[in-house]
Amino acid sequence: MHYFGRFYLDQEKDILVNLYQDHDTLYYILRTPNHHSGNLIRNLAKLCGLELSRDDNGLWIIEGIIPCYIDANNNRIYIFRLGNTKVANIYPDGRIEMKASIPSISKTLMSQTKEYKLGIEKTIIKTYILEENKFRTDLHTHMNAILSADTLIALGICHQIRYPLYYIKKLELKLTKAQETKLAKWREIAEKTVDTTGLFGKYRERKIDDNTWINFADLILNNPENNAYNIPKIRASLSVLKDGQAVFTNLEKVYLYRYVFTKGTPSETLIPLHPVSAIQDREIEAAVKQMIADHKDPKYQNNTLFQDKLLWIGRTYQHQGIRYVEISDTTLVKHGAAYDMLEAVHEVLPKVQKETGVTIRFLAAIRRIPLTLVKDRIEEVNYLADNIAVLKAVAEDPYVAGCDFVGEEINSILDLRKAIAEVVKIAKEIPSFVIRIHAGENDSLTDNVANSILCVKEALDEDQKMPQVRIGHGLYTANLNSAKGKELIRSIRENNVILEFQITSNVRLNNLNTLSKHPLKKYLSFGLDCVQGSDGAAIYGTSNIDEQLSLEKLLDLKGDDLKKMKAVEERIMKDAMQSMQEKKALLEEKLQGRSIREYYQKASEEIKKGKEISLLPPGKEYAVDALGELVAEMPWDKIPIVLAGGSFNSDERVTRLSEDGKGVVNYLLEICDPEQFFFVIGHKLQGYEKYLTDRNVKGFEVFAVVPSLLEKKEVRRLKSVPLKICISPEIVGMGIYKSFNYEIFERRDSYVFLFDGNAAAANLLQEARNGKGKARIFVSQSCAALKNKAGSLMGYVSLFKDAKDIAGKVVTEGVKSDFI
Repeated sequence: MHYFGRFYLDQEKDILVNLYQDHDTLYYILRTPNHHSGNLIRNLAKLCGLELSRDDNGLWIIEGIIPCYIDANNNRIYIFRLGNTKVANIYPDGRIEMKASIPSISKTLMSQTKEYKLGIEKTIIKTYILEENKFRTDLHTHMNAILSADTLIALGICHQIRYPLYYIKKLELKLTKAQETKLAKWREIAEKTVDTTGLFGKYRERKIDDNTWINFADLILNNPENNAYNIPKIRASLSVLKDGQAVFTNLEKVYLYRYVFTKGTPSETLIPLHPVSAIQDREIEAAVKQMIADHKDPKYQNNTLFQDKLLWIGRTYQHQGIRYVEISDTTLVKHGAAYDMLEAVHEVLPKVQKETGVTIRFLAAIRRIPLTLVKDRIEEVNYLADNIAVLKAVAEDPYVAGCDFVGEEINSILDLRKAIAEVVKIAKEIPSFVIRIHAGENDSLTDNVANSILCVKEALDEDQKMPQVRIGHGLYTANLNSAKGKELIRSIRENNVILEFQITSNVRLNNLNTLSKHPLKKYLSFGLDCVQGSDGAAIYGTSNIDEQLSLEKLLDLKGDDLKKMKAVEERIMKDAMQSMQEKKALLEEKLQGRSIREYYQKASEEIKKGKEISLLPPGKEYAVDALGELVAEMPWDKIPIVLAGGSFNSDERVTRLSEDGKGVVNYLLEICDPEQFFFVIGHKLQGYEKYLTDRNVKGFEVFAVVPSLLEKKEVRRLKSVPLKICISPEIVGMGIYKSFNYEIFERRDSYVFLFDGNAAAANLLQEARNGKGKARIFVSQSCAALKNKAGSLMGYVSLFKDAKDIAGKVVTEGVKSDFI
């Protein structure tokens, strides 16, 4: 028996089918090497009625024989089927034609539960789209999420980027002895030269490891014996969580892994880029060979990493039949970096468009909240005024289509009304300027879509027309059958607002668990303008083609629905191309021999900085100043019990205590020992959390995780009862679930009781499921949203109504040795 070939059933190369041949018989072995829980392969086998077995390493596999057929021309062909669906035609000469695939959505839902519920028709999907319905734009995507992991790895090799020791350690990559010795010496140098002032412990170590690096080409090309192990690990790090739905915490970390490649710095010492066969991955090898050829081509030989990234973005979209793209990027609101970017864009994109036929433009992205992911790089709370000033300088550029308000939706869009008012002024001067707002992505702030339109309307001058407004996601709003919902529909229609939908990212980021609740079909029935985006396809394991197939098959869109969406994107594309040409002509007149960078640098200097636009609302103060004396580290010799029932609600949601719910809290207080357990709650001290603290007569340690900014009344409430405080770097209460993840779920075993909450509570639930520590999770049946979320995690979550449902499930003796 000899190796014949391989193919994958998904975009991310998570479902691998290896082929082996013995004379005329073709065998297959199906594996899911990146999914460690085993849920994905078990659910797939059950769905298709196939037997599971174990390989030599004890991992689950599906194996079998692929039948051979003779076609009408007497040619032999092997046909691989799953569940009576033809997946691939395999020819004796080694050619493999894919006929169906498993979309990222179905794969994600299969991977996180032991009781997968979608049928085979929504799991294994034929990969054909009627030409007249094929979408040709991607109007909602993000710069550093577009390229596949394989393309990024190839770029890293060809540009010989620095690959930090931190990621080598984090991914547990294997090095040669020579590479280990070299890195050890460089780390000693970094430890002496890197400024670690004010950093301690793991933060100091992280800083040193980030500044110790290996040439990525060296890591791959001079380490062939470990590539079969290292490359899949690097590839997996460049997309969101595999074994289930992710949350924004995971997404932010994935972006950091991607920044190593997308914003990489070339190594000082370069190596020869041969032999590329050492890569041992045919897709990456092919990309590297093309990149080497590109760098010999006069058109591209001087390309920077950024310019090569744009070239391969163009090629990626060309391959998917996309003609017009608008990419959201925060670089365009950063002083200095924005002008460098546009200079590089003007140099390379005309060549990219000529080669690929793809027009690439940008939306200047403004974060709705400061980024707080890296300890020593926290953005200022009042960064918005600087962003707006730079945006005003570059808004006239033909490659700048408009702006975008981005980031996790954990604050009201009304907090940004001053910033929105400033971009509305830009739209008055440039009528084609697009204002895109991420809103309605989760169920915590259902008024954000309506308020986004309101913020634009209230900022209009008397003689100003409504600018081009697009809403990114629009998944959650007021009930569309209610008076409020009907008013929203009227507002969307009258103001020509366009709704953008990205179903895969909705599922993979824990914002959509039940596909039947997606509103797109209803919006189309109301005659509203809707388009598809990808949200950065590669990071979610999808593509624009897979995204359209998912809309069609998983949301049951019909041909007429797709035609309506296609008509909207064609109108947008036509208007955008006309606007781009007009802006090009105007800019050429203004340049007068100056470079692009010089022109925009001068333009920004002439724009007077406006009033500060701060995200620090009146009446809020820094938690460290108000509660600093109560800050303490959570104990390591006790088991945390996380109790969510009040702090993880939107402002409109009030937790109503039930006798059954209070009985559960009473039961926990009664059976648990303060010497073995402590409680962790949120910052609002309401609902079941307040009920807990009011009855804490046994003296349990109770920790409240609080955002870094608090209202004065919240401070007074927290000081009114005996509490210890853990301060999150997040400035908004709905973001503190990330600190629960870091302080508890990633580092400790725990019990988790969820009584009530919106999206923030659902994220807390998902973080508990995803964490490295073991978590026994209990969800109240009385909270419909959380019960629905728990339904996608069956096998990992227990539902409860009253204390009887948890009796005997909380270990109270021998905790350290017998936990879970």
